[in-house]
Amino acid sequence: MDLIRIDQPDDPRIAGFRDIRERDLTGRQGLFVAEGEVVLNVLLSDRSLCRPIAFLLDEKRVEGLSAMLGRAADDTPVYVASQPVLDVIAGFHLHRGILALGEKPTVRTLEACLADLGTEAVVVAACGTGNHDNMGGIFRNAAAFGAAAVLLDAQCCDPFYRKAIRVSVGAVLRTPMATGLDAVAMVEGLRAAGFEVFALTPGAREPLEQAPRGGRVAIVLGPEGPGLAPAVIERCRPVGIPMSGGFDSLNVSVAGGIALHHFTRRA
Repeated sequence: MDLIRIDQPDDPRIAGFRDIRERDLTGRQGLFVAEGEVVLNVLLSDRSLCRPIAFLLDEKRVEGLSAMLGRAADDTPVYVASQPVLDVIAGFHLHRGILALGEKPTVRTLEACLADLGTEAVVVAACGTGNHDNMGGIFRNAAAFGAAAVLLDAQCCDPFYRKAIRVSVGAVLRTPMATGLDAVAMVEGLRAAGFEVFALTPGAREPLEQAPRGGRVAIVLGPEGPGLAPAVIERCRPVGIPMSGGFDSLNVSVAGGIALHHFTRRA
């Protein structure tokens, strides 16, 4: 592993890592920044659907990460810097001292994403999820309960935003997905592919616990507050999670996790 020393924050070789927070908002043209050891481990695992482009590390972290970095291609550059230089490059104090620049997977259509799934596949479809913490939670739940794919409509935020990746503990990097979909067309496409599509909504008369398990299942999650659009709900089988204490809804990632547990467990 050849290390490339960076002593100046304006070194053009690390331009992709510079001013991370601002670049998070404007996008990176098919690339993303991953942060921390847990996420790096996923990026370099056999399950990853993404390719690392470069690494930028605090010089004190290199020795402890050498075995993990050995999984990367030999020509992947590993830049090292002191903590003060690293902080200037990132634009904030990077206490984890670990960054990776990665390449997003090839964009897939809904049809391509569903084509190879099995007869018992469970997928998650999110509509209007704009919060990156919630997005990360949705992907973490999907990976934890063995969902075959995550589908996102065009109103969802970018799952490859650094915070979403971190909250997902790297699940974003290993989960098959289709993004930028029309919500109604997404539901219709799922039904055409043989999925029973359940819309999670507080107004549903059928409780989640009575929803049948087995076969191809899609769980549709809506945005907190307004919820799913009527045009989406009417094309699905609405189910709800009964609650107490005057509450009528849960955080979307929590609700999604409960639904995934129901549909993926077996009696």
